[in-house]
Amino acid sequence: MLPDDVIVFERGWLSANNVLLIGSGPATLIDSGYCSHSFQTLSLVRNALGQRPLERLVNTHLHSDHCGGNSLLQSSFPGLETFIPPGHAAEVLRWDEVALTYAPTGQSCPQFLFDRTLVPGSEQELGGMNWEVHAAPGHDPHSVVLFSPQKGILISGDALWENGFGVVFPELEGIHAFDAVGDTLDLIECLAPKVIIPGHGPVFTNLSGSLGIARKRLEGFINSPAKHARYAAKVLLKFKLLDVQEISRHALHAWATDVTYLGILYGRYGSEQSLREWLDGLIAEMLGAGSLRFDGKQLRNS
Repeated sequence: MLPDDVIVFERGWLSANNVLLIGSGPATLIDSGYCSHSFQTLSLVRNALGQRPLERLVNTHLHSDHCGGNSLLQSSFPGLETFIPPGHAAEVLRWDEVALTYAPTGQSCPQFLFDRTLVPGSEQELGGMNWEVHAAPGHDPHSVVLFSPQKGILISGDALWENGFGVVFPELEGIHAFDAVGDTLDLIECLAPKVIIPGHGPVFTNLSGSLGIARKRLEGFINSPAKHARYAAKVLLKFKLLDVQEISRHALHAWATDVTYLGILYGRYGSEQSLREWLDGLIAEMLGAGSLRFDGKQLRNS
């Protein structure tokens, strides 16, 4: 399915998948996972490379689960050259955790530096392969996808998974972005990749099937923005549980009270209830779906 010099580390959902390109030229890692998994990311890279150094690091976008390992990798591999999409370059330089969404999501990302930007419309030679850089707004307004026309490989980040796509974060701030998701899905269809390496979940080849699922999901969100908001709120809660693994209901309530995006969603869609009641309704749905467990004292990830 993939050439031997393209290695995919499929991670749990707390961390994005990592793609290691080990062909000719500098060894390159695409996306570095979440910060609490950063030592695992480092170990995976070192075990795969042996004595060879990691020389390039590329981020498809700057959500915490895709770049949380940047700082450790930069300190572990002197001279590591880091590429990011250009849209948040200024915010990285001044390290604005609000604009970079780390503070509003209640997530963490150690500060990192970058050397170059991945300009949409350009081509980059990475791991001995030529990759087209394409803008992929929607999930994040500054996301890019990488496409190898010679190999038919698409590194899609969170623009397309086998069974959907990532939360459309601009919508949480009242910025219309569902149309951008549709445009990005159309772009991917036009590229016609043979193999898709998503930001989360397994590598897949059924492009038409995945696009059908994604478009149906998008249509549901367009028809009911409240449905997308509820989904996004549960994603934020699930991410917290993935990180800590267990937490008391009281502590989860306290954490959620300080998460800006949850506050916005509650104000827009849940204010007929108290915040506690709204959160408990989300938790009940997650317990019913099996994504959380309750042992009588603690909520636990499952």
